[in-house]
Amino acid sequence: MPPSSSDAHDPLRRARAWGAARWRQLRAGMADPYAPARGPETERRRRRGLQIAAGVLASLALVFVLFLLLFDWNMLRGPISRFASAQTGRQIAITGDLEVRPWSLKPAAAFNGVVVDDPEWAGEGKTAQVERLTVQMELLPLLRGHRILTRLEVRHPDVRLLRAADGRHTWDFSKDDKPSGEPLEMPLIRRFVIEEGELRFDDRQRDLTFSGTISAQEEAGGAQGFRLAGDGRLNGEPFRLRVGGGPLINIDPGDPYPFDGEVRAGATRITAKGALPEPFDLGRFHLDLTAEGPDLADLYRLTGLALPNTPPYELKGRLVREGRVYSLDDLGGRLGDSDIRGDLRVDTREERPFLHADLRSRRLDFDDLATLFGGAPATGEGETASQGQQAVARQMQVNARIFPDSPLQVERIRAMDAELSYRAEAIEAPHLPLRGADLHLTLDKGLLNADRVVFSLPQGDFSGAIQLDARQDVPVTTMDMRLSGARLEQLIPVQSGGAQPLRGDLVGRVQLRGRGLSVHDTMSTADGEVVVVIPQGEVREAFAELLGVNVVKGLGLLLSGDQSQVPIRCAVGHFRARNGVLRSNQIVFDTEPVLGHGEGRIDLGRERMSVRIDGEAKEPRLIRLMAPVTVSGPLRKPSLGVEAGGAIAQAGLAAALGAVAAPLAALLPFVDPGLAEDAACGALIAEARRQGAPAD
Repeated sequence: MPPSSSDAHDPLRRARAWGAARWRQLRAGMADPYAPARGPETERRRRRGLQIAAGVLASLALVFVLFLLLFDWNMLRGPISRFASAQTGRQIAITGDLEVRPWSLKPAAAFNGVVVDDPEWAGEGKTAQVERLTVQMELLPLLRGHRILTRLEVRHPDVRLLRAADGRHTWDFSKDDKPSGEPLEMPLIRRFVIEEGELRFDDRQRDLTFSGTISAQEEAGGAQGFRLAGDGRLNGEPFRLRVGGGPLINIDPGDPYPFDGEVRAGATRITAKGALPEPFDLGRFHLDLTAEGPDLADLYRLTGLALPNTPPYELKGRLVREGRVYSLDDLGGRLGDSDIRGDLRVDTREERPFLHADLRSRRLDFDDLATLFGGAPATGEGETASQGQQAVARQMQVNARIFPDSPLQVERIRAMDAELSYRAEAIEAPHLPLRGADLHLTLDKGLLNADRVVFSLPQGDFSGAIQLDARQDVPVTTMDMRLSGARLEQLIPVQSGGAQPLRGDLVGRVQLRGRGLSVHDTMSTADGEVVVVIPQGEVREAFAELLGVNVVKGLGLLLSGDQSQVPIRCAVGHFRARNGVLRSNQIVFDTEPVLGHGEGRIDLGRERMSVRIDGEAKEPRLIRLMAPVTVSGPLRKPSLGVEAGGAIAQAGLAAALGAVAAPLAALLPFVDPGLAEDAACGALIAEARRQGAPAD
């Protein structure tokens, strides 16, 4: 199309039109009408240009290859060392030659004389010294984001690890001073060889020292596999570690890597057999675990968990690690003479480990619980106790002691948090009618709350809450326990003439608070109240008469074997505790023939008691001796008797009622709000009012 007259006089429009036409020609594959024709000379020049370009590229390639072949790689030792030091926050040096073979899809490098210094807080020691470290990597998988080492060879490594008392450790390469706690992440290694390695470990937090050898070599005729073996001391006791694994060659990422291990620490023995689901991923593993030893608390220095004191144990289960969470599933075995089963879970992602446990027992041997408080289980024939616990039991028996004085490890309780549920389906307790137990407790920053403590009886239960505050230097223990719906004849199963001389309902409450590192210290400083009430029941008439004391009738009924019963209208024992001493001016035993009242003193620190009960007859007696009945001696084995030379004049029933009824009216609601209105105890208060005594 010819240009218009307006285009002829507009150079800009003519240029645009020409460009558009030229563009259409090029897109249509048309020859450039303005291009000069290509002759033979032009073609020769073009070919010569291509030859020159190819020669330049070949020369550059040759220069590059010669550079790689002739370059002194030792010039990079400094930059590599400085880079590694900057990334880890500590000094790393390459003191020997640096050898590189880069002309491959699997380049390799060998570092001779690698030295890794300890962090500044640990002093001037060396974390690791390696004679030669060879690394070979696959490049193609790296493009897809997969790190695969074709070969990793470590010759003569000398590794020295330190954990300080504050928990910092030298194998943590985070830049700050706080240990990260993250599992070691390693790439897949096709061939891993360790020649004549040495490993030394000094754990000042757990009082553990260890020196061993480590190797993983391929020998003639096959692969030797991984081996770590060594010995040391743990808390002054011999320590032994053995770990073995499969061959570390031709590792496949889809095949689990099997390993086994054994730990012996004193009398504690742990064996394990398991696998890494993905080789070299130390953050995930599973293993079948067995453990046995004299006391679970001894595992603290191995696990960092504040486990309770127990009798000798045998346990097994399946341990699974997922990152920083550990689960012990299908736990089963025994603690002392009690069976145990359940599941545990430990989460180490926070500052303190958190233990969650759900445990059960089909049968609980009650004396095994004594170890929880620093005491000892029964040590007779057929009983299970460690040598140390047997020694504790002998000492407590010689000293006629009930409350143990083993100190509480406060720092351990502060080192972890926990939530525990426990249920015992049956309890074996020869001297107590216990049927089962149910417990729930939490531990948070040193504050232990047992908010549900229940011991079930054939009728009723003994239940409440106990708190241990270990957030301060001297722990404070608070307990508030109630006895509800129980029966006297079940808790005091005495026999007289083939029959039970005491029967009736029994309720009570114990509310105490004390300070101390041991149970004995806590009881020695306890303040609070202890109340026991028999709101109604029956007692053999002979015993009631002797309490009077009607010597002729009481002894006659005993000698004749008369089993006649008289009602117990109300019986109360009330003690106030101050600095470990319980004192009572309120002991009442009201029966049809006799009103008994008395006083007592129980020293929890010295573990001795002295209780005296006087009786006031409700009708005249021909022969009457007012001699107090006493219960005195060590708490472990008190004596019952009549106070010699203690005959006194009769005080009179009205005076006795006045002494006991007024405080009784205010005391009963402390145990149970309904007791003051009970037909039996209420009758005693009403009778006091009729006698003119102040009962409000």
